[in-house]
Amino acid sequence: MANDKMLAQMTNQPGFIAALDQSGGSTPGALRQYGIPDDAYSGDTEMFKLMHEMRARIITAPSFTSDKVIGAILFEMTMDGQVQGKPAPSFLWEDRGIVPFLKVDKGLVDEADGVRLMKPIPGLDALLERAAKLGVFGTKMRSLINQNSAKGIAAIVKQQFEYGAQISKHGLVPILEPEVSIKTPDKAGAEKVLLAELHKGLNALPETERVMLKLTLPEVADFYRPLIEHPRVVRVVALSGGYSLDDACERLASNHGMIASFSRALINDLKKSMTDSQFNTTLSEAIDQIYQASAVKN
Repeated sequence: MANDKMLAQMTNQPGFIAALDQSGGSTPGALRQYGIPDDAYSGDTEMFKLMHEMRARIITAPSFTSDKVIGAILFEMTMDGQVQGKPAPSFLWEDRGIVPFLKVDKGLVDEADGVRLMKPIPGLDALLERAAKLGVFGTKMRSLINQNSAKGIAAIVKQQFEYGAQISKHGLVPILEPEVSIKTPDKAGAEKVLLAELHKGLNALPETERVMLKLTLPEVADFYRPLIEHPRVVRVVALSGGYSLDDACERLASNHGMIASFSRALINDLKKSMTDSQFNTTLSEAIDQIYQASAVKN
């Protein structure tokens, strides 16, 4: 079952969740942003090795501690990797006091009804068993809403909760992530439909089950407050979704009770060529800014 100390930290402690879960499709772009061109590696094995080295550099940085970073979402190969001689989840929790999560989705299918559902997740039960043994607290899975489509959004939420139920059976806490694209023409309308569908799903959960929600920063401040206050919800976290760090933090600071789970906004200014001092200073400044927006509200 979920570690009680981890659950208490995720429920109550100020801070934010670092999303370090870039997978196959987004990894080349993340490496390019970091300063590693496509021709610097050959094949997935070398690519993921470089990505693991980047993540390990972040995780071991002096500012990457539970003082401000309360959780971290890992890609499967990072979970299975080592950081300073320890399994990555063990290093995060035992050495840094940071709760480990695992990204479990395998990407998205083509768009239908204005949304992109998740691909099937073969071998999910075996992956969850392995994650639980490694000390992982919870999981994350993403789907994408591109249009204000009642049918499509209902299908997205249904799929998220179905996989969430499977994950909960392994004693892990699922993060449901039905992302609303910031390019959605009627983003506010899509968020209204999503809120209603999420309420239905949460109300149908057994009393013993808890989930987390990872949502796009809404058009209306505090729009997701009813979800934050729902008894089945551990925490509602925000994805940066393509907003710059400054824009994402400005929006987040207006949403009370919502904390960050940023990926690009956290790591975009980090470069492989930086000295350790430059790297640590840049990361520390981003962590401070995201923490302020998560913990200190307008």
